[in-house]
Amino acid sequence: MTDWKDQLSQLVYSTDSGKVDPEPQPEQIPEGDGIVRLQRQTKGRKGKGVTIVSGIAAPQQELKSIAKTLKQHCGVGGAVKDYTIELQGDQRDAAEQWLTKQGYRVKRAGG
Repeated sequence: MTDWKDQLSQLVYSTDSGKVDPEPQPEQIPEGDGIVRLQRQTKGRKGKGVTIVSGIAAPQQELKSIAKTLKQHCGVGGAVKDYTIELQGDQRDAAEQWLTKQGYRVKRAGG
């Protein structure tokens, strides 16, 4: 027969280690054709327009840094979502100028 103190010392649950991932997966960067596309979009934003910058093949952290600099250049806010950069308003001219200066091939997409 075991002592009740021995039963209490068995570890049942611990929060020390947190959620354990088996192994971190390498980041899957979408490959493009080497052309950065600029697109103006208002869909689902109550008529407010945004400029979508897509096609920059870079890791998420580098994309955030590019977005920060681009937002400062255009003087607007924005976000990085699913490997695309969203800039508030119609910033296609300013974004195209800055991206071309950085060495990217830029095309306007959409209407």
